[in-house]
Amino acid sequence: MRFITNEPAVVLDGTLVIGDLHIGIETDFYRNGFSFESSGDSLRQKILKIARENNCKKLVLLGDVKNDYHGLSWQEERELPVFLGDLSRALEVHVAIGNHDGNLKDIAPKEVAVHGSSGFIMGGNFFAHGHSWPDESFLDAERVFLGHNHPAIEFRDKLGYRHVEPCWLRCGLVRKKVVEKYGKKGKVKEVIYVPVFNPLLGGLPVNRSESELGPLMKNGLVERKKCDVYLLDGTLLGKVKDIKS
Repeated sequence: MRFITNEPAVVLDGTLVIGDLHIGIETDFYRNGFSFESSGDSLRQKILKIARENNCKKLVLLGDVKNDYHGLSWQEERELPVFLGDLSRALEVHVAIGNHDGNLKDIAPKEVAVHGSSGFIMGGNFFAHGHSWPDESFLDAERVFLGHNHPAIEFRDKLGYRHVEPCWLRCGLVRKKVVEKYGKKGKVKEVIYVPVFNPLLGGLPVNRSESELGPLMKNGLVERKKCDVYLLDGTLLGKVKDIKS
């Protein structure tokens, strides 16, 4: 496993893993009075560049590939088939459905493998968006990769200036809670929460009490405060519980 320095991306034996693209978010901005050029093409080029530089043959998208929560925006209908089609011509593409991905399967090219919201296991690793309970098969994986939480860390100076940086969370499972839910401990070594890939998205600071999302954190199978926090440049900040906003 190798985290790409200064990028929200990780490589596993020739597989590039990224999360939370939210293609079409510019339409939301437009509806609220802000105009942004579509970032779809630049995101596609960036993905392909990272994959090429790291000899990746596969790509895993950890859900929320699209942005419109209720259906398909005109931007998504126009851009997503092209976006996914271009990626699938260069890479074997797998998508774990996220809570924003309604109707995605209807417009995704047939070459793209679209997996359910409960996730899937591949190459000894488990991948899901993270908004719903993972399939029991996740306990057979060594590592679990989740999106959805948009992990970030918040810094404030003495004057109150606020700065938020995306981060990685590397967490353990609370075995007692796992057994209560699934009936067995499993062999998962760590759960990794992946930062957002689209820079237009905000992050949810993990050093705030309201930053627990998804059933694993909300139900105590993962303890947010005991997770290790890494910046994208590889700096280990320590555990969440030791980092003050």
